Amino acid sequence: MSSATHPSALRAWWAQRPPAAGAAVMATGIVSVALHLTGREVLSRIALALACAAWLLLAANFVHLLLADRAQWVKRAGTPGALTAVAATTVLGTRFSLLGWSLLAAVLLVLAALLWPWLLLLVVRHWGRRMPGAVFLGCVATEGLAVLAATLAAATSTPWLAHAALVPFWLGIVLYLIALFRFDLRQVARGAGDQWVAGGALAISALAGAKLLAAAGTGMYLWNADDHAVLHDLTVFLLALDLAWYAVLLAAEIAWPRLRYDVRRWSTVFPLGMTAAATLSVSAVLDVPWLDAPGRALQWIAVAGWLAVAAGAVVQARAGLRSARADAGAVRSTAPR
Repeated sequence: MSSATHPSALRAWWAQRPPAAGAAVMATGIVSVALHLTGREVLSRIALALACAAWLLLAANFVHLLLADRAQWVKRAGTPGALTAVAATTVLGTRFSLLGWSLLAAVLLVLAALLWPWLLLLVVRHWGRRMPGAVFLGCVATEGLAVLAATLAAATSTPWLAHAALVPFWLGIVLYLIALFRFDLRQVARGAGDQWVAGGALAISALAGAKLLAAAGTGMYLWNADDHAVLHDLTVFLLALDLAWYAVLLAAEIAWPRLRYDVRRWSTVFPLGMTAAATLSVSAVLDVPWLDAPGRALQWIAVAGWLAVAAGAVVQARAGLRSARADAGAVRSTAPR
């Protein structure tokens, strides 16, 4: 076998990326959204560019695996991390909608909506008991559809889209409750990072509620006063629960430090950014000015978390590439000439 038939070290390393790597896109995208909400537009667009680049690479890997190794694709698609593909797509779509790029946002909404039922079905079939925090990604992916649909509804004054967004909004809450009973609470102390999704799922649910209320505030008649009051109160309740989870998980990080890098740490950054975005959105939509300052503080905590995890990812990537190059060299040296 000639050396030309061996994959490059970079390609070999990239092929090993787990489905959970999509959380990096989710984390970077929502940090971009939070920065936009506080007027940090330059930083927001830098984060958006990084998120788009990562999304394109992961999408290419997703399609390549589907075409080249269907059995491996199905195996990976059955893991909870596969749902990051849907969630990441909706987060990017939401950011594009905030930029005024409604057509691109709509395309991403359609893509996410097409992927969502198949991936959710594959993942739910493999749910067990005492699951890690990734079990909440079913809620996150579903609520992501609600956030993007409601954001687009407000941007384009499309009432039916806001009504459609109510379906994943309520379904996401149901999925959260199911996941909560399957979540291993010991992960709060032992988890490698994705335990934070237990709070992040509530944060994106609160953001979805805020986006639905914002859509109603554009002048469209969407529901009556009683329905509006229920949505208002539920959104506040979801945000309060999210902040409670945030405090518990932060205390657990201090009590049981886990400082080594793990790809699942991107699933820590995502809830940090999502809590900031939800707090800022609820503050603006419900006219609660005192929430703005905490939202801004949470935003910078998310940025700091993103920088720390990104640094860890770079160090691990360099080590992984060195190992891949060494393996490729060993194969070439033993191949017949």
